[in-house]
Amino acid sequence: MALYRFRVTFEDYDDVSREIDIKSTQTFADLHQAIHQAVGYNPDYSSSFYISNDQWTKGEEIAYKPSERKVNRGVVLMENAKLSNYIDDPHQKFYYTSNFDRPFDFHVELVKILDETPGTAYPATAKSVGEAPKQFGNVYNPTVIPPTNEDFDFLNEMEYNPEETEDFEEVPGSGDAGHDEEESHDEEDEFGNEFSDNESFDEDEPRSKGGHDDY
Repeated sequence: MALYRFRVTFEDYDDVSREIDIKSTQTFADLHQAIHQAVGYNPDYSSSFYISNDQWTKGEEIAYKPSERKVNRGVVLMENAKLSNYIDDPHQKFYYTSNFDRPFDFHVELVKILDETPGTAYPATAKSVGEAPKQFGNVYNPTVIPPTNEDFDFLNEMEYNPEETEDFEEVPGSGDAGHDEEESHDEEDEFGNEFSDNESFDEDEPRSKGGHDDY
């Protein structure tokens, strides 16, 4: 039985490559799994192979977990696509996109057609060069809240307490207006009444002797 050896390289990382041996009767789903295993990625994400020319131009799509739109369009599924049915060239090329949400793009090229080695489980990684980038490295995660910079956190610096906002909702002095008026009235009574009483007292006092007319 024929055995295909594919060289798999990252489009953006030239120094990282894998060579994978796989049976001609196996499917693109098997190759998809083998690539992810070779680079240490989780394969359980929507991905696609595209039949390509020497310029890596995308042609017919072969999909894994396709969107509803692709399904309605009649896209070929990886699990139903046998490799041997898509090999027309001894250096056949496939453009491969892994995980459309956080994509990595690969160039997959047939480099050899071999004979199967008895007792070997396929697909198998025949060669590994370079360390693959992390599958989800350096990407935004909306579930993680970044730490605040306390130097610029005004509310934290002021030890802000939402309950204290009630103290700022009243117009300054508005709550004390009645109290100030009452104090003013009390002061007026205190001094005004005192003078008033003294005047009454003076009127009741008999006039001094010097005050009577001798005429």
